[in-house]
Formats: sequence, C-alpha cells, structure tokens
Amino acid sequence: MRDASATADARTAGDQHSSAVFSSDAEWAELLVSFVRAGLRRDEQVRYFADTTAPDLVLHTLAQYGVDAVSAVRRGQLTVTTAAETYLAGPCFDPDAMVGLWHEAVASAATHGYAGLRAIGEMSWGARDVAGAERLLEYELRIHHEVFDRLPLTAWCFYDRRLMPRDALDVLLGAHLTHLGAPDPAPRTPGLVVAPLADRPGLRLEGTAGYETRRVTASAAAAVADSPAPRMDLDLTRLDHLDVAALADIARAAVRRPAGTPVRLLGAPPSLTRLLELFPELGLGLEVTGR
Repeated sequence: MRDASATADARTAGDQHSSAVFSSDAEWAELLVSFVRAGLRRDEQVRYFADTTAPDLVLHTLAQYGVDAVSAVRRGQLTVTTAAETYLAGPCFDPDAMVGLWHEAVASAATHGYAGLRAIGEMSWGARDVAGAERLLEYELRIHHEVFDRLPLTAWCFYDRRLMPRDALDVLLGAHLTHLGAPDPAPRTPGLVVAPLADRPGLRLEGTAGYETRRVTASAAAAVADSPAPRMDLDLTRLDHLDVAALADIARAAVRRPAGTPVRLLGAPPSLTRLLELFPELGLGLEVTGR
C-alpha cells in the first residue's frame, strides 16, 4: 500500500479516491492527521464523516498532533459530523443521492472561497444492518468517473479492519485504485474483484463470477446500468470464468442503460463466448471485442 503522506496531495482521479485501511487507533490517527494537514495547507475545505468515532475524539487527536483544529472549525474550514446526521439520515443509503451531494458540497466549498474539498468517510457502517448498505460497492465503483473525474474533490474511505468482515472488506478495498495504510499481514485475493478503469468509464473484473460471488456481480451490474457515461467498457481479460446468471445480470444492466449504446466486453473468457452461443438473447446490449 502507498504511503499516506505521499498521497495526501495527489491530483489524479485514482489518487483522489483512496481506500485507507487501519488496524489500530495509532494507524487511524496517522492517516487522519496527514489528510487534514494537507487540506488545510492547500486552503481546501475539510470534512470528516464519523461512524463509530466520536467527533470530539477526531478534534482532540488533531490537536494532540499539533493541528489547530479549533481554529479551522471556527472559520468553517473543518467540519466533523457523523454519517447518521448526513448521508445516512434518510430512509436508506442512495448512491444516486450521494453523487448529487458531492457535486453540491464541492460547489459550496468553491462559493466560500476554498480551493477544493476533501473528505474522510468512515465506512464501517457498510458491515451493519443499515438500509441500503448492500449498495455500498455499487457506489464505490461509480464515483471514480461520476465524481472524482469531474470535481476538485479528494476523499479517503476509512476502513477499520477490526470492524468489518474480511470478505466484505477485501471486495470494497478492491473497488479503489489507490490503497493507503499498513499492508494486510495475511493478504488474499477475493473470489471476484471489481474496480473502475483508470482511463475511461468502465470496470475491470478479476477472478470468478459465479454463485459465491453473486452479490459482487450484482453490484457491478448496477454500476453499469446507472452510469450516465455514453459508453461503458468491461475489461474481462483477468476474469477466469462467469456463469449464465452473472452474464444475465450484465446483459440486463446493458439494456437498462440510459445512454442506449452497447456495453463493450473486452478480452472475454471462452466461457462467455460459449454462453452467448447458447443464449444469444443475452447478447442484446453487449459488444464482444478484443482488447
């Protein structure tokens, strides 16, 4: 994983949306301080959305490390609130609403004279019985191009290893192009990893799309269906296998897309070609092509 201090000032879309994973309070504090310091130095507005951490502890920790958080709060440059008071205050978590909220928040920061906006969101709520939590992966996959490609926004998604099941955490971390924090002492690869393409709207699927990874495939399909991009590419060059249910999910998403253009499947595995021969109706809305 990359060093947090080296990434706090990054400007590419991949670096602007990062996962920040930690296993201790000390690791959390190190990530917090480096992020907030960089934002204050760049004259950006900084927002922290807490889940399990008390907002007062965030401010106390910053002060312990020499960050004048009280003054930053007083002048409106730093805000510490909770997810429950903001994007989880409605009936359920809604990725579409969140995309709109980011655009509004960046516009508000600019109106108040800030050079940009940066935010930390604690994501441990995604492992609890929160309405809409099942759409968190869809959200993480969509915002690379729908938000960070378009806005002067830097966000770190804080993932606490102590609070999230290993399987769910690995999948969510895989949806980011930049990873911060201490490396996993026992790394492993999930059955299916989905990540946004760095250079164009689309997704990369790696692993196996089958029964055991059905929820991951469904989230990827939802991200494809709801993307406003006129063209979507799915890079399947690292996909070992997909079953007919996974292909059906992708096919339904393709025909639901508002743009109406085919979803391009790049580097499709032989199993997909065979399925399309058996079930040609699943090819509607799809364009199978080489890399």
